[in-house]
Amino acid sequence: MSNTATLSAKFQISIPKEVRTAQQWQAGQEFAFIPKGAGVLVVPVSDAKQLAGIAKGANISAFRDRQDRF
Repeated sequence: MSNTATLSAKFQISIPKEVRTAQQWQAGQEFAFIPKGAGVLVVPVSDAKQLAGIAKGANISAFRDRQDRF
């Protein structure tokens, strides 16, 4: 999937339909922009309801906190 878009004078980019469809992105959805080298990673922001129970059954016996770092 190699689609391109052009940055408008208002600094807006339209996401190509093929990408929106493949990712199941919807109008009004919130995204985070994470700088990565010369590019930017665009990640949809999940709401709390979608994250509920995501770590169920996780092994926390080897949990580390910041006290073991320099």
